[in-house]
Amino acid sequence: MSNIEFTLNGRAVRVDAPPQALLLDVLRGPLGLTGTHNGCDTVQCGACTVQLDGQAVRSCSLLAVQCQGREVATVEGLAGPDGALHPLQEAFIECHGLQCGFCTPGMLMSAAALLRENPQPDEAQIQHALEGNLCRCTGYVGIVQSVKKAAADLASQGVRS
Repeated sequence: MSNIEFTLNGRAVRVDAPPQALLLDVLRGPLGLTGTHNGCDTVQCGACTVQLDGQAVRSCSLLAVQCQGREVATVEGLAGPDGALHPLQEAFIECHGLQCGFCTPGMLMSAAALLRENPQPDEAQIQHALEGNLCRCTGYVGIVQSVKKAAADLASQGVRS
């Protein structure tokens, strides 16, 4: 077993896991965070997307030990400490950026990473940032509109994602 220490959604965590354990399995298992989904096991769908040091990564292909001393953010960390939804979450609701919701956590984490890097992306940049996240329900129109709305809302609040 490996003793792994990292920051998870702003909190220091320590977990024992086998050296070959994937971050996805550690998040969903011992850490009990089930918002990150296991969709394909082949790094194709994006349902397992989290942020590692602010960059969108697939947790199904990342060993948990690679997170030692680093910062990991999951969809559970988007909402504020008081439970208030992040502007991205609010926009996904308002613009119908979700249906079944299975892909939504990965979409949100990819979109949040995009908005941190580029607070005012155009539609092509949004599509490019989300191209590794598959959705079988929405047709993506509502998802792209959601990211555009969140970008505008964050800009009007003077906040950076």
